[in-house]
Amino acid sequence: MSQSDIGDWYRGIPQITRYWFTGSIIVPLIARFGLVSMKSLILSFELVFYRFQIWRTITAVFFFPITPMTGFHYLIQLYFLYSYSTRLETGIFDGRPADYVFMLIFNWICLVIIGFIAPLMMLMEPMILSALYVWCQLNRDTIVSFWFGTRFKAMYLPWVLVAFNWILRGGGLAELIGIVVGHLYFFLMFKYPQDFGGTAFLSTPQFLYKYFPNRRGGVSGFGEAPSFRRDRPDDRGQGQGRHNWGQGNVLGGAN
Repeated sequence: MSQSDIGDWYRGIPQITRYWFTGSIIVPLIARFGLVSMKSLILSFELVFYRFQIWRTITAVFFFPITPMTGFHYLIQLYFLYSYSTRLETGIFDGRPADYVFMLIFNWICLVIIGFIAPLMMLMEPMILSALYVWCQLNRDTIVSFWFGTRFKAMYLPWVLVAFNWILRGGGLAELIGIVVGHLYFFLMFKYPQDFGGTAFLSTPQFLYKYFPNRRGGVSGFGEAPSFRRDRPDDRGQGQGRHNWGQGNVLGGAN
């Protein structure tokens, strides 16, 4: 693959996913090459609140230690970030970057709070799992393919990843936290208002529309999966109703 091909591929990544993907490469690499200490990038309640090192709440989302033992797992995380963030941004959030940014901000805030309590020093894995979980719930009946030719519905993918990580690395807590946060967003934004007729607790702040304006040609109305609609500044007065969850791509398939 030539440099021009790589450049075309990179420029073709959706805007928000491109920012997230780029940060998840740059931050680990500057730590890997010793330009910044790894200890200055992780989440720490004491250092954030008592020494006002606020940047840790952000760098903890992008940082992952790259070593000979963790390099492959890091690349797998980048794949999931690129693949499922792209599918969300060009699917349910197509043409509405502000709504996608709000989802990421909501998940990030929840993870930071949980990270202070757990404690959890690195948030890259749970942040990626939270986005992947939302896609899997919106495309729960889509058949995805995993390693060794296994095939199952998308709704099971997050749990398969938890089990897979537990077997290979003896972990799984970060993935479980990501699932909890992803489910919280999905429940409050989609499930509760639609299936239970409850109040819509989440709403994208107006200032985000200023910096990430809606684009024409995207999905008609935010919150559809695919037929669910929420009132927005540009589509007020339109009703809500039950929906059939949307369809998506198989794991590892064409984007």
